[in-house]
Amino acid sequence: MEQKNGRADETQVEFLVDRVKQGDREAFMKLVACYQQKVFILAYSLVRNREDALDLVQEVFLRLYEKIHSYRAGENFQAWLMQIARNLSLDFLRRMKSRKKESLDSLDLDRADLAAAEADPSCFQSAEIIQKAVRALPEKQRLVFILHHFDDLKYGEIAGRLGIAEGTVKSLHFKAIQNLRKILTPQLGGGR
Repeated sequence: MEQKNGRADETQVEFLVDRVKQGDREAFMKLVACYQQKVFILAYSLVRNREDALDLVQEVFLRLYEKIHSYRAGENFQAWLMQIARNLSLDFLRRMKSRKKESLDSLDLDRADLAAAEADPSCFQSAEIIQKAVRALPEKQRLVFILHHFDDLKYGEIAGRLGIAEGTVKSLHFKAIQNLRKILTPQLGGGR
């Protein structure tokens, strides 16, 4: 599936969604292939546990398959899917918190297990570095960054969801980008 600026072509996505609604399993697998990495990154950035994030990816796509008929043509499919992923991840965290008060930071990414989730290991190596950098951000910066870049929400939408001023959202996003540059430049070999 062609991607423009890191996003799948909306026309192709709409076509695939329509085919999935008609029971086309191959179209569903194409949607999974297109979005599984983004769903994994979002889930992992919230639950911070590789196995749990991989389980959540499966749960998200199962939920997508069950709820595909509630998707309305013309909506931002990626934002809709990422909302499902975020809700399931937050529900998971609530369940875990009620069961135990243990750290969610105990496990780190293992490239061998990530390769099983995605065919291109070099892609996940970069994704691993980016995930760690995003997790290192202060909480509000991390949340604004995820909502803007993974859910494709505009600053005004983020402000409404978080109950803060749009200027504050812009400032948090700017700081998040600056912090990510500081963290990622040496790791990804950039020289600035």
